[in-house]
Amino acid sequence: MTSKYILAISGNDIFSGGGLSADLATYTVNGLKGFVAVTCLTAVTEKGFEVFPVDGDIFSHQLDSLVDIDFSAIKLGLLPNVEIAEEALTFIKKQKGIPVVLDPVLVCKENHDLEVSALRDELIRFFPYVTIITPNLTEAQLLTQKTIKTLEDMKEAAQMLHRMGAQNVVIKGGNRFRKDQALDVFYDGQHFQMLDYPVLEKNNTGAGCTFASSIASQLVLGKTVQEAVREAKAFVYHAIEHSDDYGVKQNYER
Repeated sequence: MTSKYILAISGNDIFSGGGLSADLATYTVNGLKGFVAVTCLTAVTEKGFEVFPVDGDIFSHQLDSLVDIDFSAIKLGLLPNVEIAEEALTFIKKQKGIPVVLDPVLVCKENHDLEVSALRDELIRFFPYVTIITPNLTEAQLLTQKTIKTLEDMKEAAQMLHRMGAQNVVIKGGNRFRKDQALDVFYDGQHFQMLDYPVLEKNNTGAGCTFASSIASQLVLGKTVQEAVREAKAFVYHAIEHSDDYGVKQNYER
């Protein structure tokens, strides 16, 4: 480990359950020094939950401000549009030899087909430059253009994402197949590993963000990718187990 500095390139959750709030909390729990480049702000308006991308020049200035920091890992969260994604990719390409975790957030945009299609193509460009991607089921379907209804479908989607350039893949299945079990599938290009924990009827807002930032933290701490994924799954489970009752309960996806 060259440093304890770790970066989150992610959005702000107005309710402070997910996004950069979850990332920084996870980094702190793991004894790491977290930095953030903010991609977007959020708010609840008459239209519902809205995402407001930061100005492209401001985002670029944020990344330029961090260029000399000796980061040991980077976690990528919500990239709200192609402009922000392109700036982030340029930054990632300059980071040599450190783990990068991509949480390819697409769900909040699934009703805007053209925007999702463009962002999907942009996110796929990240695959060769990141250590692992962590899509949920909906995101895996959007990325692969494949319907996922069974465990075998999840495995096939993971293989497809690997062929598309992802080195390692975790598809977060949540409790879609069994209401009492949260099942994720890890694939490293050769072997599958099932990550199966009981579903807890407690506040799990931000679980997906926490999962990805926990993987990044464990990689900084010297774990292998497979070990990091296993540790992150346990970390999220225990975080939900000890969570409070505030916030909106959601399936284990984001």
